[in-house]
Amino acid sequence: MSAVKLMDDIYWVGALDWNIRSFHGYTYSTPRGTTYNSYLILDEKVTLVDGVHAAFAEESFEKIRQIVPLETIDYVIVNHIEPDHSGSIPATMKYCPKAKVFGTAKCKEGLENEYHQQYDFQVVKTGDKISLGKRTLSFIEAPMIHWPDSMFSYCPEAQLLLPNDAFGQHYATSERFDDEVPEFLLLDEAAKYYANILWPFAAVILRKIEEIQKMNIPIKMIAPSHGIIWRQDPMKAVEAYVRWSKNTTQNKIVIAYETMWGATEKMAKQIVEGIMDSGVSVKLYHVPTSDRSQIIADMFDAKGIMIGCSTHDNDILPNMAGFLEFLKGLKPKNRIGCVFGSQGWAGGALKSISDIFTEAGVMIAQPELSVKYSPDEAMLKRCYEYGKSFAQQVKGK
Repeated sequence: MSAVKLMDDIYWVGALDWNIRSFHGYTYSTPRGTTYNSYLILDEKVTLVDGVHAAFAEESFEKIRQIVPLETIDYVIVNHIEPDHSGSIPATMKYCPKAKVFGTAKCKEGLENEYHQQYDFQVVKTGDKISLGKRTLSFIEAPMIHWPDSMFSYCPEAQLLLPNDAFGQHYATSERFDDEVPEFLLLDEAAKYYANILWPFAAVILRKIEEIQKMNIPIKMIAPSHGIIWRQDPMKAVEAYVRWSKNTTQNKIVIAYETMWGATEKMAKQIVEGIMDSGVSVKLYHVPTSDRSQIIADMFDAKGIMIGCSTHDNDILPNMAGFLEFLKGLKPKNRIGCVFGSQGWAGGALKSISDIFTEAGVMIAQPELSVKYSPDEAMLKRCYEYGKSFAQQVKGK
């Protein structure tokens, strides 16, 4: 694939990873692959903004060579040191040993610890600017979106925001821009990305967006470091982030369960029936056989979360335990939840799940529903009513 022109003298020189199916240590599924977006600005100072995964360095370099010799790069901007963005930087610097590198103080520290190299590095902070010639780049520190080193770069002459991981998606496609792909697909992938990676930092993100809005900078295009570039309506991405950062929800319930001998599954299915008959949208997931990041994506806008689990060794079944640990780290605020499941001669799982809900910030809306061994007809009716009751709470009635 060739380099793609974004605007005069600014090009996409990234790489497509069609085959990757998981990210962040297998915590995030990427069924549509991903892109590693890198950008080249031609000016008196030829500037490369962000790199790509090391395995795709040569693919990116070939795109750069279509435009200028790689060795002519003067400036390298590192918005974020995570290896999917900085992996190609050591190879870039071998070709361009005199290039100056720009990033935050945490970026400098991280690059040195990750690659054990010393570069001509200039630390920048919010408000700092550098001249490229006809254009300038200004910098906005964005710590914890989603690492401490993160920053945004902005070119005022092009009204171009380069925010690295913010506003991105894991989405590999031959198209590069938002007006070239189905909107529902783009927003679905953007929401999944936010839910699984940025959700814990919602308050930080909201403050940063408000800070940028107060700067009153015009934005014509947002070019993130994963996925599609927003050129048709870049503010749609910003508005979505504001909405998501406020933890807004809809009347929807997601049930995730794990069962040992099928009893908890029987309970779950009756609870679903009660919810459906109450007119509330519901999704049911069997955790061991489901895509964990898709469950999280569905929970992202759901007001209600229900967890069902059998007890094993007086505690949570292993697959559910791993899922709940991940959910707890995402800090899903403004949600209500409840817990159900089967036990044998001893319980323990439901109390542990309730404790995790409390730690995560999920308000427990009604008492645990527990059955010994397998539910009989009377218990299944209770499960149905349990679902109806929770649905009414989600609707606020």
